[in-house]
Amino acid sequence: MSIQKIRTWRWIVEAIQALLIIGLPFVAIKGESVLRFDLPSLRLHVFGASIWMQEFFLVLIAIIALTILFLFVTHVFGRIWCGWLCPQTVITDFTFFVEKAGKKGLIFRICAYLGLFLVCVLVAASIEWYFVSPYEFLPALFAGKLGTVTTWIWGSLSVILFLDFAFLRHKWCKTICPYAMLQSVMFDKNTMIIELDPDRASECINCSACVKVCPTRMDIRNGFDAACINCAECIDACTKIMGRMKKKGLIRYAFGAGNQGALVRKNSVILGGLALIFLVFLGYLFGSRTGVTIDVLPHRMEARVTKDQMILNAYVLSVKNTLNVPLNLAVKVTVPGAQPIQSLTAPIHLDANYKDVFPLFVKVKKVAGMKTTKVKINLTDTSQKLVIDKEANFVVPDEL
Repeated sequence: MSIQKIRTWRWIVEAIQALLIIGLPFVAIKGESVLRFDLPSLRLHVFGASIWMQEFFLVLIAIIALTILFLFVTHVFGRIWCGWLCPQTVITDFTFFVEKAGKKGLIFRICAYLGLFLVCVLVAASIEWYFVSPYEFLPALFAGKLGTVTTWIWGSLSVILFLDFAFLRHKWCKTICPYAMLQSVMFDKNTMIIELDPDRASECINCSACVKVCPTRMDIRNGFDAACINCAECIDACTKIMGRMKKKGLIRYAFGAGNQGALVRKNSVILGGLALIFLVFLGYLFGSRTGVTIDVLPHRMEARVTKDQMILNAYVLSVKNTLNVPLNLAVKVTVPGAQPIQSLTAPIHLDANYKDVFPLFVKVKKVAGMKTTKVKINLTDTSQKLVIDKEANFVVPDEL
């Protein structure tokens, strides 16, 4: 293995993640951020779709699916998240200059902490951009009109992050992080770990290079430790030292102690299957949602027989458009065994993310012995390929 090959890949993965997290709020689909929770309207914008509060069961399903997927990844690959993708690790790696400055003079430390604080300010701002669009945040900031609440939250997050990355850094990973404490529940004898190859342990020259580079300061030579975050720094360090001796590194990724574990086993199949089921179910729910909520409400006017011997029923259509595009819904009423006359003949228009009510009057010719039946109300928007059917009672007055 070439020197620092794994570290290079880790840096690439971390850089991509950082660019995605900071850049996603700037990407817009249909005029809205690709991922943002809008507090004033209580809507979650996700890749062009808007999820309203009454649809937040979709978010719950997504959380369950991602939680099971996270458990699956942990059960199979151990703390790979911690070493490669966790924001705590990513930001700590990107602010390596803080640790280096600790070995130098006061001026270097002051400059390092100032640089760290600027990074924390940017990270705190990027967190807020998932609630306040950066296209609103930045102009308001430069105009001095950011707002008291937004400013205080930004400042508080910046200070908290600064204290974390100035004093805790990787100490968080082995002392405070609840995920590290739950490892023993999610691990089994087959979970991927980093280990000193037991068959070659006698070749170790006790240079302690693996301990010196370990961010949590554990000694991999003593066997598995819950503090290990699978970052592979020790693998690269050992590879470098042993490479000078024309030998392969002694430390490796392994599925279980001695690399005797299996990637596919009962528990991993169960967890992977559950995660897949929930993800497919979530995809189905997203794919089947119309983005339009229609309720047929009773009108204050009761059913009656008109002077021209027609039976008149009145309804109120409550239509909510949760899409980011306007709708023009054509309304068609069907009454079994009759030819209804309806008041809504032209399509009803509804702006994007707007709710309105429309009165609907339906008349049918009076027929002896006619009984109360169901009226079918069909609403169609051909441009959005929406077809929605609703039913309501068509009441025949007792006088018949």
